[in-house]
Amino acid sequence: MIQHDLIARVRERCRADGDVRAALMYGSFAAGEGDAHSDVEFWLFLTPAARAALDPAAWCAAVAPVNLVLENEFGTHVALFPGPVRGEFHFATTADIASVAGWPARGAAVEAMVVVDRDGALTPVLRALPERPAVPRSPAEIADLCGRFANWLVLAAHVTARGEHLRAQDALAHAARHLLWMARVAEGSTAHYLTPSRAAEAELPARTVAAAGAGTLAALWEEGRERWRELAARTGGEPPAALFAELDRLAAAATARPASPWSPGRP
Repeated sequence: MIQHDLIARVRERCRADGDVRAALMYGSFAAGEGDAHSDVEFWLFLTPAARAALDPAAWCAAVAPVNLVLENEFGTHVALFPGPVRGEFHFATTADIASVAGWPARGAAVEAMVVVDRDGALTPVLRALPERPAVPRSPAEIADLCGRFANWLVLAAHVTARGEHLRAQDALAHAARHLLWMARVAEGSTAHYLTPSRAAEAELPARTVAAAGAGTLAALWEEGRERWRELAARTGGEPPAALFAELDRLAAAATARPASPWSPGRP
């Protein structure tokens, strides 16, 4: 795969560049799950002076030819290598190594992640992190997860009624993500909990995947209602009956409502 060659080139460049005091690889390839469609993903920690002088586009281009290097909305530099293959590069300073301690999990073995650690500051921070994220277990955590799912559904219903169909689509996407989290907890399939859509087709029941894929209020609520009841019964909780009744009404209304004005096929 092209990605293996890119990873080798990034590792070589990090080891050759003394200004890179520490570097780590994360994501699918670090976890041993990378395939031909996966990104290559790195954090690089430079001295403050070196980071201030760094040209991220030039650094990426020195790894391999690039079609484009951009800074995304999260401040991460993304290199689009021929293929196309995405490379994510977080160019940070050595002072930012401490912030790694705030990550919810590392997602891979430390030895697979560390590229260079010249000053020995990065490895212990990574070792202190859990490999897998904490998953909601307690009644309160389960109730919060399910409640956030309902929150997005209610918002979607109201903005749809107002005629803000694109905003509703965004809210329903958030609801779908929460449904996948609920299903992962219910099924005990939490290896990809941080990115719940990852391998969902292989790891979750077809009915859950279909509901999330449909992305409609009615489909999401039909599946989410059952998942909520299942999780509540497991933790000894009780679903909010009044809210369930209102969401039943909203789902029925959404089913009866005509298609949105920007549905495919309309002028």
